[in-house]
Amino acid sequence: MKMNEGTIDRALRVIAGLVLITLAATGTVGVWGWIGIMPVLTGAIGICPAYSIFGVSTCQMKK
Repeated sequence: MKMNEGTIDRALRVIAGLVLITLAATGTVGVWGWIGIMPVLTGAIGICPAYSIFGVSTCQMKK
């Protein structure tokens, strides 16, 4: 699979995921906060399965 996430997209995913995981670990948001694992993983590898399905890409075009 080709990377389909740009740098800013990846950074925002990792930050949002870490915030959710932290809130879940402290009991602030409950168990559903552990869903933050998914954005951290997709941000780390640079591939979003949903983007692939819908044909979306936030990567910059190579010239």
